[in-house]
Amino acid sequence: MKKFAALIILALLLPLQACAQEQKWKEGEHYKILDEPATDSPQIKEFFSYWCPHCYQFEPLVAQIKKKLSDDTEFTKIHVNFMGFTSPEIQDDATRALMIARAIKQEDAMNEAIFNYIHKQNASVTGLKDLRNIFVVNGVDAAEFDKLASSFGVNSMLKKNNQKIDQYRQYLKGVPSFIVNGRYQPTFTRDMTTDDIVELIVWLSEQK
Repeated sequence: MKKFAALIILALLLPLQACAQEQKWKEGEHYKILDEPATDSPQIKEFFSYWCPHCYQFEPLVAQIKKKLSDDTEFTKIHVNFMGFTSPEIQDDATRALMIARAIKQEDAMNEAIFNYIHKQNASVTGLKDLRNIFVVNGVDAAEFDKLASSFGVNSMLKKNNQKIDQYRQYLKGVPSFIVNGRYQPTFTRDMTTDDIVELIVWLSEQK
């Protein structure tokens, strides 16, 4: 009888726990709802810059977020070209490099390599040639890089990347910035821990 009563109490508590979880994150305080159409499937877009130190420091959190997402949630990095660290043309070269890495299915490795080149080695990227050297040093065939750099596929991917920047530009006051499911934008408060940030973004990905 005691066991049965305990099960009843547990069953009553579970909905309350779910309610508490939902109330933890509040619109206007922890996230905004954008005047944009929702995506058909769960999607997270991270707008970032290789030159941004905060984006570099955020990379371990991105790895945690990816591990906690459902299998049907798509995570895409969108490299911006409006930061003041260098020219828009060089920033677009970095976007092209990211697209090449994505095309050869080495995005995570090359993403880390570019970040390290800029922030650990304190080296300068002056154009696509420097980015090509990063790829070659990390085992990518130089001829394959050159072929993909001017390919229709990579040009198309770069164009789509920059279209996303244009679409959400009014909401991007800085980077890193996240757009979740096309309509949610998390806002990070000073009292939030790194675990809170990860939890918030994952939670938003589960909202319709």
